[in-house]
Amino acid sequence: MPYANNHSVRIHYQVEGNGPPLVLQHGFTSSLQHWYAYGYVAALRQNYQLILIDARGHGQSDKLYDPQAYALQHRVEDVLAVLDALQVDNAHYLGYSMGGRIGFGIVKYHPERFLSLIIGGMHPYESPSESANARIALLQQGMAAYVADAETQNGPMAPDRKARLLANDPAALIASLQAPRGLTGIEQLLLDMTLPCLLYVGEADSFYPGAKEGVQSMPNARFVSFPGLNHSQTAQASHLVVPHVTQFLHEVMQDGHVARGGKQSSQNGQT
Repeated sequence: MPYANNHSVRIHYQVEGNGPPLVLQHGFTSSLQHWYAYGYVAALRQNYQLILIDARGHGQSDKLYDPQAYALQHRVEDVLAVLDALQVDNAHYLGYSMGGRIGFGIVKYHPERFLSLIIGGMHPYESPSESANARIALLQQGMAAYVADAETQNGPMAPDRKARLLANDPAALIASLQAPRGLTGIEQLLLDMTLPCLLYVGEADSFYPGAKEGVQSMPNARFVSFPGLNHSQTAQASHLVVPHVTQFLHEVMQDGHVARGGKQSSQNGQT
């Protein structure tokens, strides 16, 4: 089982396929298994070297219980540690939800190591502390309570997804939610950002308004939204997301940029 080491924190990763390197970074309470479960690996591995990473506190990576250990800069450096372990100088990046937040952290801390950013289900602004506090309250009751609440919100889960959620360490997740905020000052950095970027989000996702607003500040970005889909549904909708990812990456590798000024697209689709 391959691991990279970031100042004694072990970060688990997997590599699939061949081609230009593309990092895949999952969301909160998930793991790199997300990308297998919902078809992303099968759809992308023929054309890209997929670098799938378990974020610290998740999956097979080390579980830490100090909130300071989950500072955004450390999370970005975890990705770099994996790239260094693989001797990859530069890569494309795809992150969803928490993985998208790490993507915005890349803009702040280490944009020089990346060729493009694809950010799903996230905006570039700090979320209200009330949201984190509600999650912490649930996690303090254990993963079973967290899963039960998720099913109340989104309906019954598939057994394999439920098993992956229940396998989480709630204490590590609580520490990650208590981490110091790391996106202060990101607005000015976005205005000056030259990295090509694709933002995508479901229109029933609470992150949708902020993502739609944020892309207007990004001079080399495009925006894709999916009517009727919430946060969880969009994460699972590889059949809708992957065509935009592959088209975007094709254009970036062909001419190095995307349409200026936050080009927007709305796609009809159901999961």
